[in-house]
Amino acid sequence: QVRLTESGGRLVQAGDSLRLSCAVLGGPLTNYGMGWFRQAPGKEREFVASISWNGGSTEYADSVKGRFTISKDNAKATVYLQMNNLRPEDTAVYYCARHMHYTSSPYPIEYDYWGQGTQVTVSS
Repeated sequence: QVRLTESGGRLVQAGDSLRLSCAVLGGPLTNYGMGWFRQAPGKEREFVASISWNGGSTEYADSVKGRFTISKDNAKATVYLQMNNLRPEDTAVYYCARHMHYTSSPYPIEYDYWGQGTQVTVSS
């Protein structure tokens, strides 16, 4: 059984940086793309960033481009989301997910395993 566990979320101030981690247990990470999504109160879940199996391809939502960086360490079976210059509108529960295949994609329907999420709150 594949399990994804996010960590690193907390309360920060606008302009701060934060790094989220997603540990993948019970299955390989090497051959799969990974993604980060987020959901703010009262809003639908939205795409944040994704990365292909070998890190050679990444995609970002326009709202986070230039501020967030996704990376993966296959040896540690962990995916990271480095978030810089955080804004109050980045406040949300952040979820990591494993893609069904090796590619990078912004479409939630293409991800088959999801974590429980970690809360990020950015105060102004």
